[in-house]
Amino acid sequence: MQRSQSGLVLMQRKEQTRSREFPTENTEAIEARGYLARECQALAHIFCSKLMVLLVFVPLGLSAGKMELNSAWIFTFNFLAIVPLAGILGASTEAMASHTGQMIGGLLNATFGNAVEMIMCIQAVKAGLIQVVQGNLLGSVLSNILLVLGMAIFGAGLKFRNRQFNAVGAAANMTCQVVASISVCLPTLYGEMAGAGSEQILMISRICSVCLCIVYFFFLFFQLITHANLFVDEEGEEEGEEATLSIAGSATLLLLCTLVVAACSEELVDSIEGVSTNFGLPKAFIGVILLPIVGNAAEHATAVTSAYKGKLDLAIGVAVGSSTQIALFVVPVAVLAGWAYGTPMSLNFRLFDTACQMLSVFLVSQVLQHGNTNWLHGAMLVTTYCLIAIMTWFIPEST
Repeated sequence: MQRSQSGLVLMQRKEQTRSREFPTENTEAIEARGYLARECQALAHIFCSKLMVLLVFVPLGLSAGKMELNSAWIFTFNFLAIVPLAGILGASTEAMASHTGQMIGGLLNATFGNAVEMIMCIQAVKAGLIQVVQGNLLGSVLSNILLVLGMAIFGAGLKFRNRQFNAVGAAANMTCQVVASISVCLPTLYGEMAGAGSEQILMISRICSVCLCIVYFFFLFFQLITHANLFVDEEGEEEGEEATLSIAGSATLLLLCTLVVAACSEELVDSIEGVSTNFGLPKAFIGVILLPIVGNAAEHATAVTSAYKGKLDLAIGVAVGSSTQIALFVVPVAVLAGWAYGTPMSLNFRLFDTACQMLSVFLVSQVLQHGNTNWLHGAMLVTTYCLIAIMTWFIPEST
């Protein structure tokens, strides 16, 4: 018995001596293993969703042009490839924003939250597809406030008879939407005046775009700093904390995913002309309906799932907040990008587009003004989106 105890004492002394001799190596190794474990867990949380099955279309989309496939296959492969990439962009942006302050996180969301739409718009602006860009921007706004929000409210209504939400935060977002709609409406109406020249319309559009960017940064400051209490989720957050990518890992993933999205978007935009000409698919339908579905795939899944679980404030924040980012940030960035590339990208949309945006914004404002909603409100929003989609199919191609 004494021998065994003395043996244990000797072993403990050896362990202490070894830890004193190599303290740094053991600590660094343990920290490195913990860091890698957290990174792997966070990456698994991002890449193990069902949507990531579509990543198989990324190499197919990038190689379709080199294999000289027709424009329909190039469009389809890259269309499906961008869907999971949009989800990865959103997840990596949220991970990076969690390591920064609120203001920097808001700027990151403004810059990368709708990175897919922004990249596709810039690629289309470079290609001179002005109407496709305008249709994509309009469609992104309509898709969020009508289709995504409508399906979210309808999904919540299937489980809850009536659902309360934070009407103050929703009203602030919708006020920004009205401002953005007016900024699009004014250049469009000016373009219909007798004697209005294209140079004047371009200048007015660029001035309005700069003003919209300033308004968006004011809204960020209002939402995150001065009146952050108005945007608190009334339902609270009761879920456990999930593993989050480090700032280095999220930045690397964000950079790589942005480069891949840019490559797929370029192939997608280059195939639009061939798809429209050879297969009779209207450019208005491609811009207003198909392309926004790609960019908003992640928001669709998040908003509908959250609303069905009872988190309607989160769903409204995702849908309406994303449309506010597009209207106040992505739209002026597209105009300023056209200025940089020498492309006459302006806010002179079609009268049909402007009317659709104004009427949709006022409809959603009516739905959200009371602070509670039901499944019928969601059905009305989705029906309105379907009517607009049917109309865009019949819009004639302009010469």
